Amino acid sequence: MTLNKKQIQHLKGLAHSLKPIVLLGSNGLTEAVIAEIDYALNHHELIKVKIPTDDRETKALIVEAICRETNSTKVQVIGKTLIIYRQSDEKKISIPKV
Repeated sequence: MTLNKKQIQHLKGLAHSLKPIVLLGSNGLTEAVIAEIDYALNHHELIKVKIPTDDRETKALIVEAICRETNSTKVQVIGKTLIIYRQSDEKKISIPKV
């Protein structure tokens, strides 16, 4: 799913007050973490994930892997926090069309 600028701005606004739901531990990105992110996306649609690494390349690879494995869309990365969105069947969040 691709989002335009207006949709991304809307989701950023909604995500502002959210706390990170999933925190990557010392083991990094495991299948259990992917499953937890997938479950959280099904339940919430818009979540924050905390990625505890300072290395930009490593963080970029982790973000790419999370989005690919969970079929979600990256909204924003600020520091060590990733905001991702995936629409569920119930469509809990309504995003602007244009």
